Amino acid sequence: MRVFTVDEIASSDLIVDATYQGGRRGGAGDDPLPSLIGVSTGGGFRYRGRLDRLELVALTSNKRDPDWPDALDRETGIYTYYGDNKTPGRELHDTPRFGNEILQRVFANAERGRAGRECVPPILVFSSAGFRRDVTFLGLAVPGTVGQSGMEDLVALWRTRDDRRFQNYRARFTILRVASVPRRWLAGIIAGSGSDADAPPEWRTWVETGRITPLLAPRTIQHRRRQEQVPSTAAHIEIVGAIHRFFADDPHGFESCAAELVRMMLPDVTSLDVTRRSRDGGRDGVGQYRIGSGDSAILVDFAIEAKCYALNHAVGVRDMSRLISRLRHRQFGVLVTTGYVDQQAYKEIKDDQHPILVLAAVDIAALLVRTGYPTAGEVDAWLKRSFAATL
Repeated sequence: MRVFTVDEIASSDLIVDATYQGGRRGGAGDDPLPSLIGVSTGGGFRYRGRLDRLELVALTSNKRDPDWPDALDRETGIYTYYGDNKTPGRELHDTPRFGNEILQRVFANAERGRAGRECVPPILVFSSAGFRRDVTFLGLAVPGTVGQSGMEDLVALWRTRDDRRFQNYRARFTILRVASVPRRWLAGIIAGSGSDADAPPEWRTWVETGRITPLLAPRTIQHRRRQEQVPSTAAHIEIVGAIHRFFADDPHGFESCAAELVRMMLPDVTSLDVTRRSRDGGRDGVGQYRIGSGDSAILVDFAIEAKCYALNHAVGVRDMSRLISRLRHRQFGVLVTTGYVDQQAYKEIKDDQHPILVLAAVDIAALLVRTGYPTAGEVDAWLKRSFAATL
């Protein structure tokens, strides 16, 4: 990984996945972004210019907020970012750094054709590098994703905290296929004399035509390792633990929960039935998934295998073979487990190209947080409300 020292950052280009060091004095002044791109110190939203004439926006995430999990999908280039209204008592856009107002403006402008896109500032995405105040550059982003409208890419979500309701934005950006953002372009923006000629071609193409060229980065190793399948944060570990404890005395009861998790993950499921315990034929649930819409849509059959295991318990080759053997032609399978899939089993389904989707512990925790159950307590309440009758 390329690392730029605090003495280099003021003149360096922004290189995807490079780290930019801050100071080492131990205070807020160690923040590298003011020197790097000329924005203010602190906060998730930083910007240059006025709200009605933004020149540059920086989105930063410390990756330590389990309730609002900003995340980059490196394979698709989609960056999910949550706004800054994270406590009750404020209107959606009434935030100290105007972050939600900025989100509303840039997404609205992105939908107004070329004249609107010309008003959208360059959006630079950073995350904490995990050491002091150092940051990692994730890329140059534009609002929206390929094939989606602004109504789907910027959504106001309701949440509850301390029995009080409030709204916050969930925004989806696309990281452009730009390996390096040139310092000359950044310096011009900071000086107030930026030229489109210095901008990356992918940015100019988006402004002129609206065409998004995402930075796609397929995995070199297709199967996930154990550490990639189990949660790494205490909050997410507690969420999965709440599910495992709830069904500890009756693991078969987890099948109904697994079916509901699949519905959350695949909203276009049209039917899904949990099979009877004595006659499941190796499948804990069967359903149909709709591809397309309207009269042109098609339905694809799928089967579910549910395993309520502890975090340190692996789904092995035998368990996986059971699901594979029950899949008929043109069907796919979904394995749902509160544990993880053994490396050999995972590798085999990838090498042999079996159409199986794995929903492991880390995926379950992230899915529930996104759906509105960000704590173990809220997950436990959801379990009691939804599945107590099945035990």
